[in-house]
Amino acid sequence: MTDVPPQPTLTDGVVTLRPWRDQDVEPAVAGHDEEIAFWFGYPPDSASAERQHEAIDRWRRAYDDDRSMVAFVIEVGGEVVGSVDVRNRGEHTGEMSWAVYQAHRRHGYATRAVRLLAEYALHDLGYTRVEAKVEPGNTRSTRVATRSGMRREGVRRVNPGSGDRVETTEYAVYSRLRDDPPLDRPESFRALLNSFLPRKRAIAQLLVRDPDGRVLLCRLTYKNDWDLPGGVVEVNESPQAAVGREVKEELGLDLQAGPLLLTDWLPPWSGWDDALCLVFDGGVLDPAVLGDTVLEAREIRSVQFCTLGEVHEHCADFTARRIDAALRNLSGPGGPAYTESGRS
Repeated sequence: MTDVPPQPTLTDGVVTLRPWRDQDVEPAVAGHDEEIAFWFGYPPDSASAERQHEAIDRWRRAYDDDRSMVAFVIEVGGEVVGSVDVRNRGEHTGEMSWAVYQAHRRHGYATRAVRLLAEYALHDLGYTRVEAKVEPGNTRSTRVATRSGMRREGVRRVNPGSGDRVETTEYAVYSRLRDDPPLDRPESFRALLNSFLPRKRAIAQLLVRDPDGRVLLCRLTYKNDWDLPGGVVEVNESPQAAVGREVKEELGLDLQAGPLLLTDWLPPWSGWDDALCLVFDGGVLDPAVLGDTVLEAREIRSVQFCTLGEVHEHCADFTARRIDAALRNLSGPGGPAYTESGRS
């Protein structure tokens, strides 16, 4: 057994976190409801005084042994309103969970409690990272995680039956690091928003023609239909720079992207999330330029200039519509500036 200091009491002036007492069993059992049971994967009738006593004993032993788990009652105005805990997950990481009883929700108590516990875990328990895993459908806990200053990192998939609930297939992971800026700093708030606001995939493509009006198309290795040269825009990369990079990497050509011709929204399709496709003017090139291409064999089978008839023959219907719309914009406002799957 390792010597550990007594479990502290923490407060922000509104919410108090204190160690569990035997007399907390009755309000804890009374406070459990179907929502708590649902998200924790408990049987609806699982709350009982006997089980709560057993749980409190486990939490006390875990604290006294090595603080592998530290559990607190959430108290407001002398009344027990919920619970919060942090568990050692190794690699200097503590995993947090919380519950607020039905009669005390929508007052911000969980957010205050999680903030208090995160500060304690990062600065007193020796963790360098605290995290929480929340099912995407659990909107209450999602709000608590973000409002308490934890940034959304991504989605962790799990095999059905291995999560808290049999039906669980994924968790959103939220975290704070010890070295994150204080929550009252503007950069901390911006980073927090940036972690969970929607991020839209962007694709940049180049519309290149020859003097006869044919369009440069790539025959791809990973799908049957042909497409314009280009690719996915990387994080913090401009779409105009991205299309030049992609053409250089995949075709070995140094081509400058001209003005934007079209913005096309691509709806979810065949396992892909939705995206914005930006089509830039690649100018007119002599067909002899094909002799200078160096193809990226993993992605490009061949490249050639195609007539509009060949465009509709070789491309997916939505790609052909996108090319048609972009071509109409070459000589002025002849077509839409924005389409959805190539349709205005």
